[in-house]
Amino acid sequence: MTPATFTPPRSAPRTGTTSDKRNEGLDMPIWKLYGDGKTIRPGDVVAPDERLGWGRTIGLGAQHVVSMFGATFVFPIVMGLNPQLAVMFSGICTIVFLLIVQGRIPSYLGTSAAFVGGVAAIRAQGGDSAEVTGAILVSGAVLGVVGIIVHFLGGRIVYKVLPPVVTGAVVMLIGFNLAPVVANTYWPQDQWVALIVMVALILMSVGLRGFLGRIAIFLSLVLGYVLSWILDLISGPITAFDAGAGKVTEHLRVNWDGVTNSAWFGLPPMSDSNGVVGIHAPSFSMAMVVLVLPGVIALIAENAGHVKAVAEMTGKDLDPMMGRALAADGLGTVIASSFGGSPTTTYAENIGVMAATKVYSTAAYVVAAIVAILFGLSPKFGALISATPGGVLGGITVVLYGMIGLLGAKIWRENKVDFGNPLNLVPVAAGLIIAIGDTSIKFSDSFSLSGISLGTIVVIVMYHVCRAIAPAHLKSEAVGVALTGEGHHTLDDDNDDTAEEGTGSRQ
Repeated sequence: MTPATFTPPRSAPRTGTTSDKRNEGLDMPIWKLYGDGKTIRPGDVVAPDERLGWGRTIGLGAQHVVSMFGATFVFPIVMGLNPQLAVMFSGICTIVFLLIVQGRIPSYLGTSAAFVGGVAAIRAQGGDSAEVTGAILVSGAVLGVVGIIVHFLGGRIVYKVLPPVVTGAVVMLIGFNLAPVVANTYWPQDQWVALIVMVALILMSVGLRGFLGRIAIFLSLVLGYVLSWILDLISGPITAFDAGAGKVTEHLRVNWDGVTNSAWFGLPPMSDSNGVVGIHAPSFSMAMVVLVLPGVIALIAENAGHVKAVAEMTGKDLDPMMGRALAADGLGTVIASSFGGSPTTTYAENIGVMAATKVYSTAAYVVAAIVAILFGLSPKFGALISATPGGVLGGITVVLYGMIGLLGAKIWRENKVDFGNPLNLVPVAAGLIIAIGDTSIKFSDSFSLSGISLGTIVVIVMYHVCRAIAPAHLKSEAVGVALTGEGHHTLDDDNDDTAEEGTGSRQ
């Protein structure tokens, strides 16, 4: 769906005499009741400043929580961070986001996958969780500054500096750089469970429709969790790679010692010297920051795509809010990582829920945020998620990491990037191989660039250098929709048809 062919839905009838605060741009909307609060008229949508009856709104809020649930706690686990903390801060940061965008952009901020590759690189170099969250915090601050710049200069600047050929390449290299993590860390922990979970996730993502399709990640995780528990009962311990011990040991797939010892209600745990990762203060290392900074480019693409997708589905011009959305996401990441939490981003799964229900009310997102915060106040819930068997994560991550990479190709396709043009082809080719092969350049004993960070720098710098020296006909052919922003649909762009079917995916 493109702006040229999109037909805005008819505006829902307004009730009451309250002025439309979206147009005033002063604060969060006071949600007006849509019609009778029950039935949505054909062709109408429930706008962000409207709501259905509170019973239906609460139900929709719960649906949003389930949609974001799987990826929001899977990614903290694979980054070695606390999933309970991630879920709690996803709710807090969602409320912060809605306040900053004045309730005009309905969005849920779940855990971002954009930093998973950089975090894996930090861990591989011996970095600890404090250095991970410190690097993520700096990246969030950079995204916030980018948002402020975009707010004053306009969204067009995003497409000039980061055209689709560049953003697609960066997203692709982030995903495919993670292949060794699956092969060396998760898959060896229980190859047969990993294989079964992978097959189940693929089949459910394609075969299930609507809401069930969108939560395929969550369903496959539950399936793998239960399967691992049953195998423990039937066959006993498994002799395989133990990620905690860093070697092959004999152990049960599912260990619930932490679950039974955890309280039902309370704050997430504090990090300690015994290996518990929870609330902690970040620490900062420039070498580690460089490893995760490329994730900012993916977040810019995600947020830009989210704003345009919501604008198309609601018939509203939200381009003036793009800078606010970027700044709000950056601030959310800063807030979460300040306490040891995970980075945040807008979630495509929740766009799918909105597209399917035609309800874009930010009231439902406030409800979802409150529910997530309540989940985050249960240490037993956090321990249960943290006990997810490694084999289960192996089956899920082999699909998720590949999907992250292929989302880069989705950006290229939807923006009609021409790889017959050497201006697009050559810089991207070099950057991808450097990143996927984890090639490095060593500057000193304490600082080097490799993998994702080096590949990103090669793609961005060499693209603009080549553009500066390229003949005019190559530059004109390479522009396409890249500099205009026309039809720029990125990571979060779901139209009504794909949203109805669902993919259960997250970027």
